[in-house]
Amino acid sequence: MKLVSSISLPIAVATSALAHDLQNPSIIRLVSSTSPVKGATNPDMNCGFGAPQSAADVGNAMPGSKFEFTWGSGFGGNWPHNTGPLMTYLASCGSATCDKFDSTKAKWFKIDQQGQDASGKWIQAELPAGQPVTVTLPNTLAPGNYLIRHEIIALQGAVSMGGAEFYPSCSQFTVGGSQTGAPTDKELVSFPGAYSDSDPGIFDPDVFKPGSSYTFPGPPIAAFVSGSSSSSNGSATTGTSASGTSASGTSASGTATTSAPTATSTKSSGTCKLSRKVSSSNLTVAASTVRPRHLSRIMRGLIANHALSL
Repeated sequence: MKLVSSISLPIAVATSALAHDLQNPSIIRLVSSTSPVKGATNPDMNCGFGAPQSAADVGNAMPGSKFEFTWGSGFGGNWPHNTGPLMTYLASCGSATCDKFDSTKAKWFKIDQQGQDASGKWIQAELPAGQPVTVTLPNTLAPGNYLIRHEIIALQGAVSMGGAEFYPSCSQFTVGGSQTGAPTDKELVSFPGAYSDSDPGIFDPDVFKPGSSYTFPGPPIAAFVSGSSSSSNGSATTGTSASGTSASGTSASGTATTSAPTATSTKSSGTCKLSRKVSSSNLTVAASTVRPRHLSRIMRGLIANHALSL
């Protein structure tokens, strides 16, 4: 009998902005600051501030597994922004598990990008309601050790060159199975290196103009990813919804959904305690993170869902 089960991946506990793992090993590479990365050539474009340091644990997944990413504010509330794309990349860690891999050497390929829905509403606008971003691994993904790099680009400042805010986060997992899907060399990029501050979709003077099109930055979605198409315009291009254009070529893939409103974060001094939770059908893991209050945003959780054979 085959059952579909939700697998909880443990979250690490950090007692300061330096985010050292003390207990509950995590697959998420914790960042040393939850402030936005600014500038497309910033070294922290890789996996976030200080995140080339590996996490303590490695998750398990299969081709077609669904990942849910929940983002929130360092103040303890929900995600504060509503404008800009959500994009997801994978990189092979080679023969060793990703807890032993230097992500600055990673070669990334895009598997998912989400922009606007058919009405022109940004998919990111659903995050302030606490909705997760769902990303599906390619059904034909070859087995191996992978980093998944999930990224939000907040475009509220993108009317000015260098005003875009980048929020990358990386997690470590191993894929099983016997599939053979893989990107071509031309589909691989580095971070930093994949974007320029002048790219359409990063510098976007028309971002708040009703009816304006959006161009996703970076490479197209890898051709082997199920459901890929030749769109590159600001719609969500993933197995289920949203719109946009890819700067070069194809755009579409896997399955992805999201949802929610608006808000803006503010910065102040002091500290706050943020509670983060991952839940499954039979397990809930909670972790507390104490961070300086001005470190305003944090990816709070990740759940991998995949079928278990019994």
